[in-house]
Amino acid sequence: MNILESEVKPCPCCMEEHEVFTVLVDEKNIFKNEEISYEAMYEYCDKADEYIAREDMIDANDIAMKNAYRRKVGLLTTDEIIAIRDKYGISQSDLAKILGWGAKTVTRYEGHHVQDLAHDSILRKIDKDPEWYLELLEESESSFADAVYEKYHKIAVALYETKQDVYLRKSIRAKYVRYGKMPEYTGGKKLDLDKVVDVIRYFANSLKVNVLYKVKLMKLLWYSDALSYKSFGVSMTGLVYQALPMGAVPIGHDRIIDLKGISYDEVEFDEGTGYQFVSDGDTVYPSLSKDDLFILDQVIEKLGDMDRFSIVNKMHSEDAYIKTSPYDFIRYEYTKNLTI
Repeated sequence: MNILESEVKPCPCCMEEHEVFTVLVDEKNIFKNEEISYEAMYEYCDKADEYIAREDMIDANDIAMKNAYRRKVGLLTTDEIIAIRDKYGISQSDLAKILGWGAKTVTRYEGHHVQDLAHDSILRKIDKDPEWYLELLEESESSFADAVYEKYHKIAVALYETKQDVYLRKSIRAKYVRYGKMPEYTGGKKLDLDKVVDVIRYFANSLKVNVLYKVKLMKLLWYSDALSYKSFGVSMTGLVYQALPMGAVPIGHDRIIDLKGISYDEVEFDEGTGYQFVSDGDTVYPSLSKDDLFILDQVIEKLGDMDRFSIVNKMHSEDAYIKTSPYDFIRYEYTKNLTI
């Protein structure tokens, strides 16, 4: 028994006025064929050595028991469901409306009714996937007054934007799924986007790397992976490269540069817009090992002061480029004759 508080008042057990304790008691019960352990709240009379539950305690104890069941079988608790709804700033009935459920369904789930696994999965997906929630909300626009819809939509968009990097990483990984069992193209390394970000930041922060445009960056990435494979038998990032007219370019390069942590300025040229990568001022690279830094420093020493045209010409002279047909994927086995 854990005493929470006490109050001198008429005792409902012995009918006398004295100090009555509010306590938590460990209890066990059977719910849906599962034995459940939980803490129940009571008032305790030490004179009669009896417990009694007020009406509000009876309700709270029932929810506590059902939350213990939910936790045991892996379902969301009432507090977790409420937190999901609060995150989106939406009422119980309006969330049910978006999901196509009965008007009181969410209200019941936040109370005494235990949700089924299918509805639990939907609530979890909403919690983790604001993009999906936003789609459901937009499909239900006609069900809401304009002001209410705009309020819900604004919150959903803001949450979606905070998840931008998560979705971006997911889309990049989707491009790499097919190469998971092709070490000849990945260099025997599973794609590591944290390392990709830190490698790009390391180049952009280096005082020995002069103006860093996208074309040059792509070549520095390839040389880093190639030299890592040549030196240690495994690539640094797991990026897969194609032999394009301007040299090696990783799959998903257009999305990679937008990963959180990478900074660049857009620069206008006669032939279009370019991307100049700039320092972020943060010289901590948590994903890079000593071996990684050793490789990167060698690449910077050999190639850091080259302009984009010089580094493209150098890439064109590598066996890896010469032996790879245009637009094919570059095999890491060709790095044995790497010129740096």
